[in-house]
Amino acid sequence: MALVVQKYGGTSVGDLDRIRNVARRVARYREEGHDVVVVVSAMAGTTDRLLQMAHDLAELPDERELDVLLATGEQVTIALLAITLNAMGVPAVSMTGFQCRVLTDASHTKARISQVETEGLRRALDQGKVVVVAGFQGVDPATGNITTLGRGGSDTSAVAVAAALGADACEIYTDVDGVYTTDPNVCERARKLKRISYDEMLELASVGAKVLQIRSVEFAKKFGVPIHVRSSFSDDEGTWVVEESEEMEQVVVAGVAYDRNEAKVSVRGVPDRPGIAAKIFGALAERNIVVDMIVQDVGEGDRASMTFTVPKADLKRALAVIEPVAEELGATHVEADTGIAKVSIVGVGMRSHAGVAAQMFEALSREGINVMMISTSEIKVSCVIEEKYTELAVRVLHSAFGLDRENGANA
Repeated sequence: MALVVQKYGGTSVGDLDRIRNVARRVARYREEGHDVVVVVSAMAGTTDRLLQMAHDLAELPDERELDVLLATGEQVTIALLAITLNAMGVPAVSMTGFQCRVLTDASHTKARISQVETEGLRRALDQGKVVVVAGFQGVDPATGNITTLGRGGSDTSAVAVAAALGADACEIYTDVDGVYTTDPNVCERARKLKRISYDEMLELASVGAKVLQIRSVEFAKKFGVPIHVRSSFSDDEGTWVVEESEEMEQVVVAGVAYDRNEAKVSVRGVPDRPGIAAKIFGALAERNIVVDMIVQDVGEGDRASMTFTVPKADLKRALAVIEPVAEELGATHVEADTGIAKVSIVGVGMRSHAGVAAQMFEALSREGINVMMISTSEIKVSCVIEEKYTELAVRVLHSAFGLDRENGANA
């Protein structure tokens, strides 16, 4: 008998028939003697609809009230799934983030989990019940305020619950059947991986892969929780996200990812002296705006340009922060560009192979794709390019690093 945490995304619970399908799958696990905790997202489209209503009423809705609003989506799903399970004769109880005691910091819309109190969960499991937990949400224990974890936060909820309970595995059910070498919608020769390391999955999540939220992988790596990414519409084996092995290190590049949801901000003509960068990025940090790539160009005289990328969703807030700071610093002007994309290659094998970045740049240059910004880590190289070249760049890199071939990655 095992303790399994299962997470179902919005498409998996998108209507009543799909909720019944999830309930049948959970019931099978219970029949096999396993204890099951189920973490669910809001039904597909619900969060976007709630967000749209909020933004129809206010350009920048109050973030505390936004969390109160968005958390209702998951509350609907947990109740419907618990009702279905109970009607099938499977004892079940639903729990919101507050009831489950998923404790977070006070950062509304982007809260981070600090602790999951397991007493209530274990009590329900000991009573033979399936526990259905609302993903994406928690509570700030200092104020009692509802908080949400940001897009994809249900993945983080599931892995955090699995870690707190010491679960044998965390199964992430979604509308894809695993982790692929790249997006199959962009590259028809993309292949499903049997296994991928935590570090590779972390990098892929950070550069645009939508399969798992980055914080969920961080939790999994820290607490050693094996993640199994599977389709909720079949019983096929998916992709296991686990500790890296020697076999994984033989593959130079495991995957290619892209992200169209970034914007580029350039602060032109800033004084080239110590403390300027701290002033600019400190102001953004105070507003909890995440900055990705940063490039400082050497200008004329004592002036320079500072260019960085932020999520497109945060561009308005970033400009509202940066423009007064730029004026205070005496910068000439601020520019914004939303017509960009980021493409990245990821693989633990890069640690022991030279010339990977050069191979990437050469492949892009052959197609006339200009590289605007570059960022690297030990197992990743990312480039900012014009958005119109995104799909071409992904296919070119997928082929250039042998991912089209069956033995090109950990297949």
